[in-house]
Amino acid sequence: MTADHSFAPPCGPVTGWRDGSVVRATGIPYATAGRFQPPAPASDWTDVLTATSLSPACPQAPVPFLDDVLGTRYGELPGDEHCQHLSITLPADVGDGERLPVMVWLHGGSYTSGSGDLAIFDPAVLVAETRVIVVSVTYRLGIFGYLSTSTGRPANLGLLDQIEAFRWVQRNITSFGGDPGRVTAFGQSAGGDAVAHLMATPDAASLFQRAIIQSAPLGITRGREKMSAAMGAAAEAVTDATPAMEVVALEEDVARAASKFGLMAAMPFGTQYGHAPLPKASEVDQAWNAAAPGIDILIGHTAEEARLFLPQSPRLSRVARLPVVGGAVLKAVTWVVTEVVYGKSARQFARRHVRAGGRAHSYVLSWRAPGNIYGAAHTVDLPLLFGHQRTWESAGLLAGATWDEVNAHGRAMRALWAKFAYGESLGTRGEIPGALRYRAVRT
Repeated sequence: MTADHSFAPPCGPVTGWRDGSVVRATGIPYATAGRFQPPAPASDWTDVLTATSLSPACPQAPVPFLDDVLGTRYGELPGDEHCQHLSITLPADVGDGERLPVMVWLHGGSYTSGSGDLAIFDPAVLVAETRVIVVSVTYRLGIFGYLSTSTGRPANLGLLDQIEAFRWVQRNITSFGGDPGRVTAFGQSAGGDAVAHLMATPDAASLFQRAIIQSAPLGITRGREKMSAAMGAAAEAVTDATPAMEVVALEEDVARAASKFGLMAAMPFGTQYGHAPLPKASEVDQAWNAAAPGIDILIGHTAEEARLFLPQSPRLSRVARLPVVGGAVLKAVTWVVTEVVYGKSARQFARRHVRAGGRAHSYVLSWRAPGNIYGAAHTVDLPLLFGHQRTWESAGLLAGATWDEVNAHGRAMRALWAKFAYGESLGTRGEIPGALRYRAVRT
């Protein structure tokens, strides 16, 4: 690799830059699409692409409570509905001819917020410690990416974006020192849900060989047809000419149309069965079974997923303050919601995968910052995987923990994720003491 970190992939020449112990090539276009249109691969180029700008975020509304919990800052990336870009982070000392495992990151955010290049998802520590290559993908969200209408507007456009990103990786990653035969798809929350649903698409096993599914709300992915139809009807007013931020402003009204559909309304936007590239709901298990022998999975959740959301409920906050019984009620509600939305469905997914000839490990992450109201909540895995102290030190999720403690557990978790990405055996069971337990899934 030359001193200016130039690369010559089939898509066209790319120049990245050195950033400490890693090299970055950021904001690379992998697809293009008109509004509400399926993506097409980005055209190849002949002039050098200076890949030094972060990928733009899909336009989105602020989520103040998540900014407080995660330490994010609304607007930290420019917004652009033509957001189909990816960023590559690789060790600075990759040798000529070296072929490292590739981990492709799909961010979460309920399919309405987040972006691949947010600071909280910076993979530099993971890359430097474990010698993997991480590709961070940005894709369309909300009305732009995940809602069909009765007038023929397609669903699953964000999922189709992600497929194009994986195809780009298969074609080009060798030139960055990556091994296209050792690609791990990994994502958290909606990103984990996306990884799981990518496995139900026809080309899954040709795009990646391993999948890490973190805190995917698989318990609320079925039976969404009526809710999606109600949302689609509410979104009909959006046209190709509606300004992007007006589209974002309408998302709240569209989500309100989902409010009578119970727990599913907690993530109203999402993948829709029976719309390309996904099969009908009645056929999705069959599609997952077909992919199972070609994809190893590591799937799990945090011990108290629901604690992220419970402080947002005024009623539950009042109950929690009740003497004697408050804590017990809160604990019971946390367990039930965690189990219904995340736990039971993850175990079922893993068992079905193994019955179909695949290999699976499951985990539960129990680490929590001492005395923290959020406990082992949804998203607590993120600072462990992407642990930059300057990025995470203001996150409410970590209040009460020292950075040394966060980093010690994080280093162990990053090593485990990378071991899986390398294709090494995780054995029948194991643990990160005080933080995480995992086991091989048997039928």
